[in-house]
Amino acid sequence: MKRVAFAALLGLAACSRQPAEAPASPTPAPAVAASPTPVATTVSDDQVVPRPGEQKTFRDWTVACDNVARCAMASLGTDADFPAVTLQVSRAAGADGVVEVALDMPQGDGDAPATLRIDGRTFVVAGKGQRDASAEAIARALANAMTIEALDKGGKRLGTISAAGAAAALRYIDAQQGRAGTVTALVARGDKPAATVPAARAAPRVRAVAFAGKAATLSADLLASLRKTAECDPSFTGSGPRTHGLADGATLVLLPCSAGAYNEIDALFIVRDGKAEPAKVDAPAGFEETGADSQTPVHSVINGEVEGGVLNSYAKGRGLGDCGVMQSFVWDGAQLRLVEQRSMGECRGNPDYLPVWRARVVRG
Repeated sequence: MKRVAFAALLGLAACSRQPAEAPASPTPAPAVAASPTPVATTVSDDQVVPRPGEQKTFRDWTVACDNVARCAMASLGTDADFPAVTLQVSRAAGADGVVEVALDMPQGDGDAPATLRIDGRTFVVAGKGQRDASAEAIARALANAMTIEALDKGGKRLGTISAAGAAAALRYIDAQQGRAGTVTALVARGDKPAATVPAARAAPRVRAVAFAGKAATLSADLLASLRKTAECDPSFTGSGPRTHGLADGATLVLLPCSAGAYNEIDALFIVRDGKAEPAKVDAPAGFEETGADSQTPVHSVINGEVEGGVLNSYAKGRGLGDCGVMQSFVWDGAQLRLVEQRSMGECRGNPDYLPVWRARVVRG
């Protein structure tokens, strides 16, 4: 199972062990802000500044909402137990926001969980990619749960999930989506009609130039110049630079510059007409607000990889892959733009990352 995780060398500040007891005065899900530096284009682009949502932890559950107000909560292992089974509950925004439930077994490939038993009541859980008719009933049962067990299709218990904090996480989702006091709330139910629930926000559009065309050849002198500009670790001897041609005639360069624990730091450059300059990026990669590596003046990604016209950053928290940050960027002709971010700030055995930012890619 390929999952994410971020090096202690870079500071895993997000892996807090301080649980919150209740979602007091939750901050509304992040709004879309206008960018101060628009890019001229004939293709629709909303020119937003990415503002990924916050992740909050309530005892043995962690929860986050993204910029379109979709929220998800994930179970965590306790101090005394590394979970055999994990559970994630998500809900879309809006009056008709659908609830989805997913079970996973991060430690093995045995029989997949088929049912949940919550305080003695059994609920069938659909497979991945299938609509789960019982998902909302499961979420409502979690609000008052004392015991949660995952069973295989034969009724064998595969593991238990802590109920501590589940109600608080559900209450937080109700508040973030404007459901509190309405008939649609999972915990904070009231008499207000569903029509009073705010609609989901549209994902911002981001123009993307294709990763296509012939990549530029990098001379030894140019590479030496790039390493000097990025202030790369002189003792680091990682893999060679990776180049990717862009449809507008530029070349994206991922230059391995330093490393720590499970992470290779790749400095980003754009080469055009034989000249190179540090790539512009609209959001930092990794946990730190300054970016992947605070020791370099050049924007970087972690374990960078280009796939399907997207530059991915994979910041690992530890080798188990149960915490970190996953990000995806596209090139708009002037800078790299964040179009997706998933995070797991708790290193407690759950590799199912929570979406905190999303955009709609418009190819041009």
